[in-house]
Amino acid sequence: MSPLCRFVFTAFFLVGVLGCSSDPSNSEVADYSKPLPEGARALELVTDPAQYPDFRAMWRDRTGIMRALDNSLDYFSKPSSHNFYPSQGFTHERVVASLKEMRDILGKSQSEQEFSGYCRLAFDVYRSVGWNGRGTVLFTAYYQPIFDGSLEATGEYRHPLYRLPADLVKADDGTPLGRRSGERIVSSWTRKEIDQDKPFVGQGLELVWLKSALDAFIIHVQGSAQIKLPDGSPHYIGYAGKTEHAYTSIGKELVADGKFKAEDLSLARIRSYFAAHPQDVSEYLNRNESFVFFTETDGGGPYGSLGAPVTAYRTIATDKSIFPRGALCAIETQVPQIVAGHLQPRDLSALVFDQDTGGAIRSAGRCDLFVGTGDQAEQIAGHTKYEGELFYLFVKER
Repeated sequence: MSPLCRFVFTAFFLVGVLGCSSDPSNSEVADYSKPLPEGARALELVTDPAQYPDFRAMWRDRTGIMRALDNSLDYFSKPSSHNFYPSQGFTHERVVASLKEMRDILGKSQSEQEFSGYCRLAFDVYRSVGWNGRGTVLFTAYYQPIFDGSLEATGEYRHPLYRLPADLVKADDGTPLGRRSGERIVSSWTRKEIDQDKPFVGQGLELVWLKSALDAFIIHVQGSAQIKLPDGSPHYIGYAGKTEHAYTSIGKELVADGKFKAEDLSLARIRSYFAAHPQDVSEYLNRNESFVFFTETDGGGPYGSLGAPVTAYRTIATDKSIFPRGALCAIETQVPQIVAGHLQPRDLSALVFDQDTGGAIRSAGRCDLFVGTGDQAEQIAGHTKYEGELFYLFVKER
């Protein structure tokens, strides 16, 4: 995992607390994190063109599409990208050819109808089987927060984000394994142990200091942040690594304890709860044993798991153990929009690129969409929880 390579997402407040399937005729309880059956693949070929995504609606914002597309191509130009292919039966060459074909189509299409026609002729369309084998995917969102912070601890700034400890051990693909103790690899510290025992004191690992433990935790969730220093200058940080401990949703914990109902759950609601009950912050945050570490970045990001910048409404995060990284995708779902100060859903059909991953995105039924930076993006990300469909586009083999 590299710079952003997000651990979990704003969906950490949401996942696991949603109710039944949105289809009233289907009483099956939705389990968006349900693993694939043994030997099953996450993608199925769509043989009926009537079930293709609406390419016409994807014709908009070609500048953003091209920027994100070029970020994927930059990734595939690196020799290390070959290490992850073939993936799910797709070769490195075919994924690259698909990106280049889309680049050519974007350049020569003069209308949404022409663009749609080219896409239908050029690509085989695959759809995620979803959590239920029928293509249903839960879409959530993540963002890059902006918080006040300091490079030194003060009475106001008391909650640190840490650099990556030298003894943390990762596999070649970035999977955290534990920490090294002599010749052995042992379990890393839990969040509670770090909070209470402070094992990093004196090691100089403190990267930046925040005003509240919840601010620091939100940055753990989002994987990157812009820190506004006391003199007003920006300081950029991104993901460096994490411990191997499993992630626990504090949103799910709060709902399970009856603090509020699942349908009321949002980032704003959680902020409000902890503002009114500051004595509960440590207890709930420490229920999530996993812990994230950070590094300074150049401000050109935030960055995804490919080491490339992510693009608002063009980058998605998926389970990289079952989906091909860097690939050309399409999504059909909804996202909130802010109208006259209120959030209301709008339909979204968009070309996107599979450029990120995260600890809470571990199934064919989950997808996270990057929606930007700052307070407005936080509002949108914190209220995004819609079903939809996820497609992958691969140039037809001739």
